[in-house]
Amino acid sequence: MVLKSMVASASNLSLVNFAGNPLFFSKNRVFGCRVVSLEFCFNKGRWKGSGSLNNFKVRAAVELGVEGSKSKASDATSVLDVVSEGELTVKGFAGLRKTKLVCTVGPSCSSLEELENLALGGMSIARLNMCHGTREWHRDVIRKIKKLNVEKGFCISVMIDTEGSQIHVIDHGASSSVKVEEGSIWHFTAEHFEGSRPFTVQTNYRGFSEDIEVGDELVIDGGMACFEVIEKIGNDLHCKCIDAGLLLPGAKFSFWRDGKLVGRNYKLPTLSTKDWADIDFGIAEGVDFFALSFVNDADSVKDLKNYLSTKSTKSIKVLAKIESLESLHKLEEIVRASDGIMVARGDLGVEIPLEQIPTVQEDIIYVCRQLNKPVIVASQLLESMVEYPTPTRAEVADVSEAVRQYADALMLSGESAIGSYGRKALAVLDMTSSRMESWNREENRQSLLNQHQLGVSLPECITEQICNCAVEMANNLGVDAIFVYTKHGHMASLLSRNRPNPPIFAFTNDESTRMALNLQWGVVPLLLDLSDDAESNISKSVQLMESKGLISQGDVVLVVSDIAPTRSTPVALQSIQVKTII
Repeated sequence: MVLKSMVASASNLSLVNFAGNPLFFSKNRVFGCRVVSLEFCFNKGRWKGSGSLNNFKVRAAVELGVEGSKSKASDATSVLDVVSEGELTVKGFAGLRKTKLVCTVGPSCSSLEELENLALGGMSIARLNMCHGTREWHRDVIRKIKKLNVEKGFCISVMIDTEGSQIHVIDHGASSSVKVEEGSIWHFTAEHFEGSRPFTVQTNYRGFSEDIEVGDELVIDGGMACFEVIEKIGNDLHCKCIDAGLLLPGAKFSFWRDGKLVGRNYKLPTLSTKDWADIDFGIAEGVDFFALSFVNDADSVKDLKNYLSTKSTKSIKVLAKIESLESLHKLEEIVRASDGIMVARGDLGVEIPLEQIPTVQEDIIYVCRQLNKPVIVASQLLESMVEYPTPTRAEVADVSEAVRQYADALMLSGESAIGSYGRKALAVLDMTSSRMESWNREENRQSLLNQHQLGVSLPECITEQICNCAVEMANNLGVDAIFVYTKHGHMASLLSRNRPNPPIFAFTNDESTRMALNLQWGVVPLLLDLSDDAESNISKSVQLMESKGLISQGDVVLVVSDIAPTRSTPVALQSIQVKTII
């Protein structure tokens, strides 16, 4: 049998083959092998590390062996969420869904009972949209979720979605949708008034009509209705409906001229005064994610991350929502600056031609995987289920395509927030994702990504290559699960990036890391008391899984671990081990 390990040359990292003792396989089970190890040293001329690490030695090891199962479960603190435990018990390792599910919480699902039903249905992250509801309402929801986590054993992260500078929003004043007839004349105004007026729509930005000309088209929600500007009076517009449809409360609009979006620079900040107040509220309530609306460049993301680093005692991740033409033009810099991306297809579809949405979505997902950032596909996944108990076949195909593209997560918006069938919509996402993932494995579509190298220093490159090789080994050997031990989630994310066939169990002693990993494809995060002793961590994790009856004799686990170098122990040990439970 030939084993693969890594070595660092003066120019780069490469794969070198080492002949080891023969392995004996039975249905992809590994029964024994000796240790193969290599040592790496820094080449200061090639690798630029921090001064304190330049003299450290780095060792990488590949080990295959047998893990006994006779010891008692560890007394150390350990937490596996009740939903993952239940799915493992019923479905086994191969049956775990890897695509994460995000639900927007609204009036239809804000009770403790409904939140628990969504959690049982597979919700990993609860999203709160600050465009709607009071802070008191949001606080109540957050505390209900935390109560469920503590008392019922769930692991649900909380995301706050900022409102942003809503310059492209209109309101007709009614509580429900208003039908617009072709040929009818409507008045669009920046004047604010209470209630509603016949054929009058108010906008929330006084300069909404700047640079707009007679003959331009005003498109509502990407095509729900369409108007032609027939007269401009001051800041107001008189418009004639040329495509009948519906005006929804808080609808988005855009202007088009000669088939192209009328681009305008309003010079408004990404984060409004209200947004900063909402962020302070989220910090105080201990949320796990902020989703930043209307991001047009990386600066706003960096500003928020810097602010959080000084104001929050816990690590809160910042996601950038891609929903404008400007954000697409600066996509890579935004992805690099953020902790993750949300593809807000509804708003994005207002600004680019509809036929471009599928390819743009795939491009964004690809860039996120290249740069190792999780990505959520959002908006209108199962829009018909706001009103109906079953989705259209086209919607199911849309969900399947997002899963085929290996998006980290799928998100329900109105389906769960205001719809009558939120639990059924979540079940559709669950079933469709699981089936598509199974098909991907059967068709062997989970080939390794042609990776863009992320690491700069030698330790970073070694960590990256260790994770790449670990996934390749896991897939080739057909192991049941991957175990990784991580304090900040980086190694777990590198493993997830490669979309391995087996699930990834990420053991961490940091609650913020655990909650952040809820967004990573294929990762089941667990709390475990970690030490600097890698073998102790492995033993405790195996004992934990055994104590819950989640692994059994014959199961094969690939273990990825590392110990960071310290002054007293100037060796960074990173290892891949394959263990068979006996």
